[in-house]
Amino acid sequence: MKFSIQRDRLIQSVQDVMKAISTRTTIPILTGIKIVATNEGVTLTGSDSDVSIESFIPKEEDGDELVEIHSTGGIVLQAKFFGEIVKKLPMDTVEMEVINQFQTVIRSGKAEFNLNGLDPEEYPHLPQISEENIIRIPTDILKNVIRQTVFAVSASETRPILTGVNWQLEGNKISCIATDSHRLAKRSAEVETTGDLQYNIVIPGKSLNELSKILDDTNEPVEIVITQNQILFKAKHLLFFSRLLEGNYPDTSRLIPSESKTELIINTKEFLQAIDRASLLAREGRNPNVVKLSTLSSGVIEISSNTPEVGKVVEQVQSNSIEGEDLKISFSAKYMMDALKALEGLEIKINFTGAMRPFIIHPMNDESIIQLILPVRTY
Repeated sequence: MKFSIQRDRLIQSVQDVMKAISTRTTIPILTGIKIVATNEGVTLTGSDSDVSIESFIPKEEDGDELVEIHSTGGIVLQAKFFGEIVKKLPMDTVEMEVINQFQTVIRSGKAEFNLNGLDPEEYPHLPQISEENIIRIPTDILKNVIRQTVFAVSASETRPILTGVNWQLEGNKISCIATDSHRLAKRSAEVETTGDLQYNIVIPGKSLNELSKILDDTNEPVEIVITQNQILFKAKHLLFFSRLLEGNYPDTSRLIPSESKTELIINTKEFLQAIDRASLLAREGRNPNVVKLSTLSSGVIEISSNTPEVGKVVEQVQSNSIEGEDLKISFSAKYMMDALKALEGLEIKINFTGAMRPFIIHPMNDESIIQLILPVRTY
């Protein structure tokens, strides 16, 4: 194998596939990046057997020559060293050549590295997924869906199913739900499908986080293919495979209250900043990070927190409207701030059903996204 390649494109592809590589793998060859040169271009692959990422660099794109192939072939190189070397090479072009016994020479300008490689035939094959049923969603919407749900997955492995995001597809509508049993985030979106598809799957939150990082901010469609235990996301020159979590996701539809006793409409940014300030003194004590919200007269709400050994903070915020019963409620400042950061729009609506019942938050005039938080008992 021998080829020359534009360094910038090589760096980008290496950074993308590195997101799938774990140092903790039990399969030594998976600490490497597989590099294959064909007459069409160069493909890089990284995997930790849960997530696999394949990045393709074509010979040319938009009239630019990206790769010049002298001879085809493949190699697996230690990701840690290869990634560092490529970043620090002096010139805009990199030449790679495999000589005897998987010895690989990397040249750029006057710099020359020799790396010991491994046999690419021993690298595990990526899952073969037949692409009959395809779901299409614009990249920017997919990234938003991930951003607005994935933060609410559970960080605890006691219930592994809750470390993932539940995707339910029916017809051309997808609903994505994440919960750690103290809060819930739900986002719906329209998708295009090639048939009348129905899926109910759980994708690891970790996989979705990595996928979101490597997708470009475009409205080009991403194609999604789902099998019994794998999901494949196909973007331009990029394949992203993830295993699915096994087990049944809890039915969360019962958690979302359908009635409301108090409705609050308020400016998102002002409310977020007031919660942030109140949380400054709520980090210690028996109930860390808990703030209180009380409704006062003429549309004013009071945000407060009190930690006896630290001090207390009280702030009044003018809402746009409050309807229904008076309310005093306590909740996690962190959960509220996470939820508010995930929402878009200048104003939010919060519907409460009493001091000890879950409450829901969504942007004004947008039912496609819901954040739900369970209150905290503070007495």
